[in-house]
Amino acid sequence: MPKLTFYSVRMRASRGSMHISGAEGIYDKDDVVTIVQEYTKRTFLHEKGRAEEIRIIVEELKEKPVRIHSLPLYTLNTRNAEAAKRASSKILSSVGITERAIEEAFKCLTLGITMRGAMLLDIEGVRLEPDLLRGVRVTRMGITKEASADLSMKLGKLGINNSTVKEALILVSKVHRHPMILGELCISDNPGYTTGYVATRAHGYIRLPRIKKKGIPYGGRAFFITGGEVKGLITYLQTTPVLINKIEPCRGVVTLNDIIG
Repeated sequence: MPKLTFYSVRMRASRGSMHISGAEGIYDKDDVVTIVQEYTKRTFLHEKGRAEEIRIIVEELKEKPVRIHSLPLYTLNTRNAEAAKRASSKILSSVGITERAIEEAFKCLTLGITMRGAMLLDIEGVRLEPDLLRGVRVTRMGITKEASADLSMKLGKLGINNSTVKEALILVSKVHRHPMILGELCISDNPGYTTGYVATRAHGYIRLPRIKKKGIPYGGRAFFITGGEVKGLITYLQTTPVLINKIEPCRGVVTLNDIIG
């Protein structure tokens, strides 16, 4: 049987200084052309408008991807931004993240400045990424075809089988494999997408509907970290290839007590 050759395909689209769309994955050699076309098409159909510049990087992986399981997936029925923030705080504080750090993350993500990457905050809310305007972008992650089919089936039963949920689950599953990551908070920068999430290794990937009002065109991602060397963490997030090969349970709406009770 011939050895599989994997490629990292990364796309970023922009108009002027405004980020329009981004996507990435790890793919077999035979799928690269199709994926590049799919990513390109996505940039012309985005709700933020047509991109003026599209950058696509196709890179053969020299390192064998690490195989991992996904985080389990849940949804809380948060009815508005205040309820989503309260739920986020309870979940994140349950793993040792301080209220100060959580407040700092929410403040940064709602200021109206969208970074290309994620913020890194310690449990007290101090920013640790080298470039505070750019953040740290997580790259080189993907999912096997078998796991992708399983994930589509499970999400389809919940009525959320779309690229936004899939790509978020792939990203958080890579991120939370690293022992320095305690938790994560994400608010989408798409104006029409109002479901954010929090994630921890202990609880999984937890979707939070109505974390912001419709029409708000900014957001971002914050990682809460502890211990270890930040440089090593950044190297892992940016360069270590990871493939999901097994999907953990994906459940529908649960209560906060189901998550942290």
